[in-house]
Amino acid sequence: MHPSLLLNRASWDERAPLHAASKDYEIERFVRHSGHLSETVRFDLPLLGNIKGLNTVHLQCHIGTDTLSLARLGAKVCGLDYSAASLAEARALAQRCAASIAYVEADVYSADEVLPAGTFDLVYTGIGALCWLPRIEPWARTVSALLKPGGRLFLRDGHPMLMAVNEDRQDCLQLEYPYFEQEAPTVWHSDQTYVETEQRLTHYETHEWNHGLGEVISALLGQGLQLTALVEHQSIPWEALPGQMVKGNDGEWRLRDQPARLPLSYTLMACKA
Repeated sequence: MHPSLLLNRASWDERAPLHAASKDYEIERFVRHSGHLSETVRFDLPLLGNIKGLNTVHLQCHIGTDTLSLARLGAKVCGLDYSAASLAEARALAQRCAASIAYVEADVYSADEVLPAGTFDLVYTGIGALCWLPRIEPWARTVSALLKPGGRLFLRDGHPMLMAVNEDRQDCLQLEYPYFEQEAPTVWHSDQTYVETEQRLTHYETHEWNHGLGEVISALLGQGLQLTALVEHQSIPWEALPGQMVKGNDGEWRLRDQPARLPLSYTLMACKA
């Protein structure tokens, strides 16, 4: 496994129980209300469409709230993640909700080695996932390998244009980080995670990579997938630019001033011929 992935995995193992205990992931609401869906999947619904009965794999599933939401929409779902601690929380949630979800521990690049290749109707990748991958081409190879002919990919992620903006500037939109994929990661140091918690992280270094929109699309086309939709959104589920955003009733954050200046996330759908 790539050294940076090992480093990041240690951070996710430490974050998982903090995320499960936080109000942000709404674990208890999932348990109390059998029809509850994550805000992420609720946002995805208009483009995701009817997935009832679809054999689905959720890549980089973390603690499984989106995975459970897909199952509640009628999909036959399995979740894959490389963090054992995250999967422990995901399995505990599924058990408490009496949901039949299989979880598999593996690096996303190796997903087709631990899951039956060519059998999935739907590969789902939730928001905030791709930035943790050093290269996009092997990810696209994995997606293609997992899908059956006619199967489709559903991807929503942070827009690479947003990921190039310096989030510490509150007075302007300043491009500071790479838009295109680079061999060297962008290195971050923080002892805080993105949920409300008083606990500080001991694994405080993480590595991320940006992947340009053209790079993502080209990688998928190179694996024989056909692009069926690409929608850029003016919202994202977290306060990506603190001090410059407002939160809507749908849980999405948008630029307070002139929101049309910057795409914040995008949805991409593709089909395997």
